[in-house]
Amino acid sequence: MSTDVTKVPAAAPPGKGGGSSSGEGLLQLMLGGLRRNMRQYGMLIALGLIVALFAVWTDGDLLLPRNVSNLVLQNSYILILAIGMMLVIIAGHIDLSVGSLTAFVGAFAAVLTVQHDVAWPVALVLTLVVGAVAGSVQGYLIAYLGIPSFIVTLAGMLLFRGLTEILLEGQTLGPFPNGLQKLGNGFLPEVGPETNYHNLTLLLGFALLAFVVYQEIRDRKRQQEFALDVLPRNAFLLKLVAIAAAVLAVTMLLASYQGAPIILLVLGVLVVGYGYVMRNAVFGRHIYAIGGNLPAAKLSGVKDKKVTFLVFLNMGVLAALAGLVVAARLNAASPKAGLNFELEAIASSFIGGASMSGGVGTVLGAIIGGLVLGVLNNGMNLLSVGTDWQQVIKGLALLAAVGFDVWNKRRVGS
Repeated sequence: MSTDVTKVPAAAPPGKGGGSSSGEGLLQLMLGGLRRNMRQYGMLIALGLIVALFAVWTDGDLLLPRNVSNLVLQNSYILILAIGMMLVIIAGHIDLSVGSLTAFVGAFAAVLTVQHDVAWPVALVLTLVVGAVAGSVQGYLIAYLGIPSFIVTLAGMLLFRGLTEILLEGQTLGPFPNGLQKLGNGFLPEVGPETNYHNLTLLLGFALLAFVVYQEIRDRKRQQEFALDVLPRNAFLLKLVAIAAAVLAVTMLLASYQGAPIILLVLGVLVVGYGYVMRNAVFGRHIYAIGGNLPAAKLSGVKDKKVTFLVFLNMGVLAALAGLVVAARLNAASPKAGLNFELEAIASSFIGGASMSGGVGTVLGAIIGGLVLGVLNNGMNLLSVGTDWQQVIKGLALLAAVGFDVWNKRRVGS
């Protein structure tokens, strides 16, 4: 009777001789979960490492409460643009006009409020309408006339920059009303008893922490119900601890200064709202569908032209909001405002996990990508790195992110 020499002996139970230990088994599961979610966690880990490195190199100045607050204020408009740009890129398009549109909207708001004494809430609504109109015109040309988005938005970039110069007559116009200034520079009011911290910021931070933890647990349960891969229990708990530590750290830093900036609250609403739309709403699934496989999406009944039109309309509204924030922060409208903002938004999207081919990306990824660029900018400024080297380093960061995307897709496909 022959013997099968290829038969592999059964592995011993974890923790017993002849097999891997329970600690090694847990490590294998955690590494496997990390590999399966490399796109989701890769840049988040990179952001943490960048923050840690610059915190050391700047002798802790990066994490001073005042600097953290400035970091939020300085990058808020790029983060707003990155959310809209992520949707555009997921749909398989690009928008080069957003920087010029932010400048045009800021100029339009200055003309309304400074020259014509229009109440700032009315001016805010009118400028958002202007952004929607600009985005819808570009969206119509792209979706219904079939002109490539690169050409349409390149023309828009030149058009809106020229209109900005015409509106402002080449001059800087300001200052803005106090109510509008608070959108770019204001902080939440202090409430409650006298303490060493900003009470309202603490309350909002704890509420955010509870919401995020609830959302993570809920998503994990839903994935398990559909028999999808999830992180091992211990790795998931470690993830929750890391999230809680990050949220609490930022909350305490902001609360120990002047509290949370008003624009941070606006950003939070945008992230939650757009995150829900892209994860749960039919419109969000249709954006992924037309970016991932347009012919298949059409055969499935997706109205690709309508979706594309709405994506660019939405980009126009967010560009208008970013333009208001920029103008409010500078307290003036300038013909040179918004220069290279479109490149920053595009870079934030790709660093945050968007794919050149479309169909891939998340709203949270856009925020992470924007924060990576923001921390790089802020850290290098604190270290007095010249603008020439800053451009080199940011270019390498973008190249590394896109290269990682290509490598990851080849690894998964192999």
